[in-house]
Amino acid sequence: MDQVLFGAVPYILIVTAIVGTIWRFTTNKYSWSSQSSQFLENRTLFFGSFPWHYGIISILVAHIVVFFIPGVLLAWNGAPIRLYIFELIGAALGFLALFGLLALIYRRITNARVKALTTSWDVLLLIILIIQVVTGLGNAIFYRWGSNWYAAAAVPWMWSIIKLNPNVDFVKSLPLNTKVHIFNAMIFIGFIPFSRLVHFVVINPYKYLVRPYQVVRWYHRNPKTENVVQYK
Repeated sequence: MDQVLFGAVPYILIVTAIVGTIWRFTTNKYSWSSQSSQFLENRTLFFGSFPWHYGIISILVAHIVVFFIPGVLLAWNGAPIRLYIFELIGAALGFLALFGLLALIYRRITNARVKALTTSWDVLLLIILIIQVVTGLGNAIFYRWGSNWYAAAAVPWMWSIIKLNPNVDFVKSLPLNTKVHIFNAMIFIGFIPFSRLVHFVVINPYKYLVRPYQVVRWYHRNPKTENVVQYK
């Protein structure tokens, strides 16, 4: 099973992400940005969006940097105090992202007008994201020194995938929670073209956090205006 999940499935999901992203951009580029619902409800959105984006983007950037220089992280973690600091910062960012995500989920459940615009793809996306954040925090809390595990086991496995020589030995002995975290991350990648996550494929995602207000017009192949009016 490990050979299938971590040796074959990654290629299926990577190809799906690449082909799907190209297909969506060429056939429906007007849906590329994330649909704005700010004018429907703004207060909860603010307290959810900012913690979520700052937390998850910071964690993602850290994962990407360590992917290229795992040895530097392992050397940094060689001193216990530095290891503790790095792990605490990672856990804090994880809780920040979890708080923001829960606020966004609460908003979609409790606000009728926002709920009317929530699709089945949005629900599936939220499930994937909550699994990813919770399992990530689970690694940080119950299986300590997750940064070392990532650099010493997950990164070599990912490089073996890129080199077309998958070596599942790096990950097969990891705890179940960690395997779920890794496999769910692959599902996350494969799911990108089919959800609002595609807006994340930009050159500078941090620009989103500091950009000025802008006018947003929704584009729907199947307009939902009538559904929104019912909740006014």
